[in-house]
Amino acid sequence: MTSIAGGVVGLLAYGFTRDARHIQSPLIAKQAAPFTLTLFDGRTIMLQDFRGKAVFLNFWASWCPPCRAEARALEAAWQKNKEPDVVFLGIDIQDTEEDARAFVQEFGVTYMNGRDPSGKIAVDYGVWGIPESFFIDPQGRITYKHVGGIGASTVEAKLYEALKGIVSAEEGKGEYRSVR
Repeated sequence: MTSIAGGVVGLLAYGFTRDARHIQSPLIAKQAAPFTLTLFDGRTIMLQDFRGKAVFLNFWASWCPPCRAEARALEAAWQKNKEPDVVFLGIDIQDTEEDARAFVQEFGVTYMNGRDPSGKIAVDYGVWGIPESFFIDPQGRITYKHVGGIGASTVEAKLYEALKGIVSAEEGKGEYRSVR
């Protein structure tokens, strides 16, 4: 029995040393986890409100250097791709509301953003490091996941694929900060 427990502990220890950018998500091509989010402007939205649209979902925090580095590019991508069938949604995690609001203001972010104070949404999406981004097609399936900073050109390409329901075989990887 001791050797089994030791094996389990060893396996867990190995798992915690893994770089999140090398852990494949089991969520690709699956239905996105439903959630309700209160936005910084006080509105409450649910993911299901955006059925029939492509959704770019970005998990971030104000203290995260790669999140800060990608913020202007994400806003630029939003401004370029504001279409009736496209939604950008930011979810702040492991942060204070004051710092999160200051971040949104500092970077002039105009797309919808809110906080996940309990971390439940992040857990449901298997967020390990930030930033992490997910693309969801009009049928509600996750078509692509990107761990780490993401550029505007990748956002645009993956949005186009999400609109068409094209599921990516590979996940994207960039600079990130572990949240565990």
